Amino acid sequence: MTSTWLPAGTVAADSPFGIHNLPYGVFTTTEDPSPRIGVAVGNAVLDAGAVAQATGSDHAALLSAATLNPLMAAGRPVWTTVRAEITAWLTDPGYRHDVLPNLTPLQDARLHLPFEVADYVDFYASEDHATNLGRIFRPDSEPLTPNWKHLPIGYHGRSGTVVVSGTDVVRPSGQRKAPADAAPTFGPSQRLDIEAEVGFVVGTPSKLGEPVALADFRTHVFGVCLVNDWSARDIQAWEYVPLGPFLGKSFATSVSPWIVPLDALEHAWTAPPARDVPLLPYLDDTAAAPAGLDLDMAVALNGHEVSRPPFKGMYWTAAQQLAHMTVNGAALRTGDLYASGTVSGPDRDRRGAFIEITWNGQDPLKLPDGTTRGFLEDGDEVVITATAPGPDGTRVGFGAVTGRIRPAVG
Repeated sequence: MTSTWLPAGTVAADSPFGIHNLPYGVFTTTEDPSPRIGVAVGNAVLDAGAVAQATGSDHAALLSAATLNPLMAAGRPVWTTVRAEITAWLTDPGYRHDVLPNLTPLQDARLHLPFEVADYVDFYASEDHATNLGRIFRPDSEPLTPNWKHLPIGYHGRSGTVVVSGTDVVRPSGQRKAPADAAPTFGPSQRLDIEAEVGFVVGTPSKLGEPVALADFRTHVFGVCLVNDWSARDIQAWEYVPLGPFLGKSFATSVSPWIVPLDALEHAWTAPPARDVPLLPYLDDTAAAPAGLDLDMAVALNGHEVSRPPFKGMYWTAAQQLAHMTVNGAALRTGDLYASGTVSGPDRDRRGAFIEITWNGQDPLKLPDGTTRGFLEDGDEVVITATAPGPDGTRVGFGAVTGRIRPAVG
């Protein structure tokens, strides 16, 4: 494994932000409030633009931007070159005098939304999640809808309410109607939930009218992050017939502040679950390289771990989702974000949403402090983390996506 010359204690041997990872983000400090691109390495953040300028890098302009969008738009050959350049800075002692003045302790960095979000799409790719919800809402019918194994189901979200980890989430209000109610009422959501997901960030755009093939996934996708697609289940239940999620989803979607480049995940690719329904050619990946990801995720509520969703069990891959999202000719834009949908397993401690963990509130979750939860209460804090296999037994860290619930306004 590649080693670094950085001072002892900067990068621990088991650091999820080791030299094998080098995720990108945007940060400021108290001393310098200008947003700039940072690279996480151990317990520090490297000011990539400042080092690029000090070393005379050809990519100084891209790395000195206030968001990742210019770098993401530059395309895969540039991504590969820049990653190699940053790796050299951190492994060649000859760069010591350029790098050391431009390292900030991670605890002293304020992290921001790392890219300007263009469009946002959320999928529904976990068979266990879809099956669980089907059993909850359609107990007398087949849990999966007839189309589920033929195409990746998704919906368009609201890019303007994508927020960075650490941003408080205000409890949304809206119309609610229980089946026994004669008419809807208006008020704060009583069934506020999470969705533990993985997000994929588009760098290279595509042309309107030209679908993106499965094989072109790595050409267009810059990196991976964590997502919490907060959900107001009661608002959603009343509004979603016949068109689908709207106000029950659009109030907030949280993303982790670090974007892990695809090149950091070479040891994490894995085969998706066996498909038992033949796929149409544009989705058929039987002859393709494995496109699933082996991510170890964890969900914590108020500091107590409640679930470890298994991402490698996702039925639909990110490559298939990208192909389906563009098969009608829809164009990709730099900064597009698309998410996996809730990551869940068959068992209670593997489910990625409280609607599954508590079976729609019927079996409340018991917390160590003696309280119980069917859904989220004001003041609750949810933290989602993940790591993936790296070289030589290391782990690739994604950081965390965190959010605390604030009371509804008004």
